[in-house]
Amino acid sequence: MTSRATNRRTVLIAAAAVTTGCGSDGGGDGGTETTAPATSETSAAPSAPATSATPEAPATSATATGAAPLARTSGIPVGGGTVFTEEKVVVTQPTAGEFKAFSAVCTHQGCLVNKVADGTIDCPCHGSKYRIADGSVAHGPATRPLPAEQIIVSGDSITLA
Repeated sequence: MTSRATNRRTVLIAAAAVTTGCGSDGGGDGGTETTAPATSETSAAPSAPATSATPEAPATSATATGAAPLARTSGIPVGGGTVFTEEKVVVTQPTAGEFKAFSAVCTHQGCLVNKVADGTIDCPCHGSKYRIADGSVAHGPATRPLPAEQIIVSGDSITLA
């Protein structure tokens, strides 16, 4: 009887699946959960420090660009942000009235970030953290910043460009 050795990638994928499944227990880490539905890649993500409100649901009507709004400005906490897993984007508000958007895909190994807390966008896979103001790396192992995403803020509506 012959057996095949399990390769490193298979082990890492299995470990990531187990870790992702255990990533959020609703244990009150001070974050807020997103309103985006969970995907097979990650679960809904806690998002902002010291707040328990969820982002307000955006209006369902399309904007001038034809896209449905992602969120309301009031749903993105100042000094925090919200991860939208389905859209693979994270929207932050570093200072009052300043909104930024970044890819939610970690530049280390492609996991989805899962929360915004204490001024950083956090990846659950290997602990990378990115600054909410510019997406730059605050803590590795990632070495590249999160790519910026284009958003349109019109009134109280935030839409992907």
